[in-house]
Amino acid sequence: MLNKKRILIILLCMGASTGMRAQTGTDSVFAADLFLKLEKTTGYHFYYDARQSDSLLIKQPSAAQATLENILDQALERTELTYAIDDNNKVVYVTRGLKIRLSLPQDLYNPGPAGPVAQKNAPKANEYGIDNKKRRAPTSQEKLYEIGNRNTARPQQAVLVGTIRSSRTGEPFPNVAVLVDNEYAANTDAYGSYSLSIPPGKHTLNITGFGIRETNLNLMVYNDGRMDVSVQDQIPTLKEIVVSATKTRNIRNVQMGISRLTIAEIKKIPTVFGEADILRAITTLPGVKTVGEASTGFNVRGGSADQNLILFNDATIYNPSHFFGMFSAFNPEIVKDVELYKSSVPAKYGGRLSSVLDINSREGNKKQLTGSAGIGLVTSRLELEGPIVKDKTSFILGGRTTYANWLINLLPEEYDKSSASFQDVNLGLSHRIDSNNNIYVNGYYSNDKFKLNSDTVYSYSNRNISVKWKRNFSKRLQGELIGGYDYYKYNINSGANEINAFNLFYDIQQLYGKLNFAYFVNQKHAFDFGLSSLSYKLRPGIFEPLNSESLVRPDTVRTERALENAAYVTHRFNATDKLSFSTGIRYSFYSYLGPQTVNYYADGQPRTDDTRTETVSYGKGKFIKNYQGPEVRFSMRYAFTNDFSIKASYNSLRQYIHLLSNTTAISPTDIWKLSDPNIQPQIGDQFSLGFYKNLRSNTIETSVEVYYKNIKNYLDYKPGATLVMNHTIETDVINTKGKAYGVEVLIKKPVGKLNGWIGYTYSRILLKSTDLSLGSMINNGQFYPANYDKPHDVIVVGNFQINHRFSLSLNSTYSTGRPITYPIGEYIYAGSPRMLYSDRNQYRIPDYYRTDFSMNIDGNHKVHQKTHNSWTIGVYNLLGRRNPYSVYFISEGGMVNGYKLSIFGSAIPFINYNIRF
Repeated sequence: MLNKKRILIILLCMGASTGMRAQTGTDSVFAADLFLKLEKTTGYHFYYDARQSDSLLIKQPSAAQATLENILDQALERTELTYAIDDNNKVVYVTRGLKIRLSLPQDLYNPGPAGPVAQKNAPKANEYGIDNKKRRAPTSQEKLYEIGNRNTARPQQAVLVGTIRSSRTGEPFPNVAVLVDNEYAANTDAYGSYSLSIPPGKHTLNITGFGIRETNLNLMVYNDGRMDVSVQDQIPTLKEIVVSATKTRNIRNVQMGISRLTIAEIKKIPTVFGEADILRAITTLPGVKTVGEASTGFNVRGGSADQNLILFNDATIYNPSHFFGMFSAFNPEIVKDVELYKSSVPAKYGGRLSSVLDINSREGNKKQLTGSAGIGLVTSRLELEGPIVKDKTSFILGGRTTYANWLINLLPEEYDKSSASFQDVNLGLSHRIDSNNNIYVNGYYSNDKFKLNSDTVYSYSNRNISVKWKRNFSKRLQGELIGGYDYYKYNINSGANEINAFNLFYDIQQLYGKLNFAYFVNQKHAFDFGLSSLSYKLRPGIFEPLNSESLVRPDTVRTERALENAAYVTHRFNATDKLSFSTGIRYSFYSYLGPQTVNYYADGQPRTDDTRTETVSYGKGKFIKNYQGPEVRFSMRYAFTNDFSIKASYNSLRQYIHLLSNTTAISPTDIWKLSDPNIQPQIGDQFSLGFYKNLRSNTIETSVEVYYKNIKNYLDYKPGATLVMNHTIETDVINTKGKAYGVEVLIKKPVGKLNGWIGYTYSRILLKSTDLSLGSMINNGQFYPANYDKPHDVIVVGNFQINHRFSLSLNSTYSTGRPITYPIGEYIYAGSPRMLYSDRNQYRIPDYYRTDFSMNIDGNHKVHQKTHNSWTIGVYNLLGRRNPYSVYFISEGGMVNGYKLSIFGSAIPFINYNIRF
């Protein structure tokens, strides 16, 4: 073996003397590069701190050094690094300072020679300073854990399942890498659960992930069994080793177009008033855009804002923002994780064309009562969590409010009547019945109210509740039953003029049930399957007098009802270590229900009162119109090496509910419309191809994804369309087809003192009128850009950890201006001048550029300190650039003048104080 090692080392050094020196131009080499080269040529696996080694230059070893020991001695000379070689397991440990001892001294537990004289003269401690009478018990990582029954027959493959939880709080850890012998791998799900199929025998279980300390356990597996593990949270003052296995997830995962953000990453991104914002963090990812500052909603791969399914603990959030879009509706103190699916959407999700944003809150500390609070310039927040029954039942409660009127009072005098406020409350309960059964209850309430320089008050509110029962039926089968209620409403009222005082009300309600199963066969095969049912009830508008003196005539648009059912199945197949597939199908069935009155129009004619052929009234519960169809999900991955893979995917989706809005961003007055006999469901198909490559020992992730999407039955509007209190909305909307395509590039460095990512997106979304009922085609039937089409987008997010207390964060973004229609001339019609407008969205507003900066100051990191304090200080729009949100035109003195509207026209400093207890 030694001769083989010598030969490999000589070959290594001959190659390194040219390749590695070419990188640095000196006699030095990056430590991480040397370790990676040694891994490939010797077969030994290196454990080291990648945060230090990725940028540490060490001495270039020469080819004359013939053994691994000599190579490392020479390379690590004059550094603080030392090493230990475990030949039995073919592992090398590189540490800073203390050297790892791989075996215990033979006389460590030897009490000395026998006999009275010898015992009398024997020292109390041996030469290693350990008292033999006070020998410590072996730690959990030194024990041997037996899985299964040793007296039963051993199968060829045993199923190992378990849950990874925090030893400090008892909460599960999602997205943690679980590896057995560095050969069998799995990631924990949202509940911290994992499943592995391994051969019986002795194994080493390795658990790694961001935010936890690496844990290694020795297992003796006889047959199927369970191994629950409590792991320690990562303590900031300790220099943890970052194992590269946790950073190959982007290479190994068969799905593509998935972005995961931890709450720690989200909190580092500067925002307008310094509070961590989930929606703003999402828009820093490639392929995700927003129409401008302080806008509600986001656009994914050419999709409109209503084509995103936003889930919070399985509940649908219809308006995800507060305070004119400056804050997201989600309290960052209670959020556990965030996942965005841009493609490879799992078959259990449906109902939207572009993306799924899945947000989950934490369960709450099952060990002790803890909490956190924060105070900013315009908002405050509070979070409490703790056990109701220790280790079994816990709660988590969070709330936010605002006191922004002092800021609005700084506006010019003409805005004296303006005001704004919002509140939200989250409550979660978690109960562990036993190791196989858990109950979760989550509730959410939010409310916004504002008025702008008038007596008209706008308000909107989200209310959601969900109940989930998760059960492990066996080592291979687990399931969850989910039920819930979602409610969203907006209200507009004006009472300054008693005669015209009015109240306008709209709401949407939905009841839902979901049944999801996951069946694990072995490492090659796994299945997901289930059912879902969703009941809609929409009240599109109720217009009524505000008081008895008002002369406003009451009006009500008929309530809409519908039922959407679906069934799905997904098969995950690992054909080889390199080739994996995920194939699935979802079949959805939608019914538009009575009671309802429906207008029908002549085929091929514009939908007007003149072309209406009949009006039919349907009774309660009557199935008026049915739509149904399959939704295919397919993904594949081929890994050429451990750090390079190619992926491809195809998704088809259906959307039965539409957002009607004459603004580019979601606004409180937007209404949702169900598919009916006149308005068909939206249908989308997306093809994606991705290339993924990790560099520098997996410390840098790179990816390039290209996509093409077809969209059918996307709704656009006739010029001058009326959307509010419209009883015949089908006469003002038109069907279009769309095509979206683009390329997304991401370079991400997730570890090290300097970390962050750079993203670039080129994307287009073009629409074309196909609806003969319009009478005349938009832009003469040619493709035109959608209102939110922004071809180029560049984002840079960087964080620099100065030390354990101080860190700096920078966020810089550039994007092309969105399209707009300009007045380009004047003509005379019926003796009066009229404006002549360009083709729809032929021009663009100026490009957008903004840079934000913040500094995070943490208190000391004493583990047993009762409170932990931190400050966030920064500047939003550091350069004070007046980015235009929109361009509008006003006729003044017979001339049409154009104006640009900027939301934030100057630099905005912010400061936040945070405390944990």
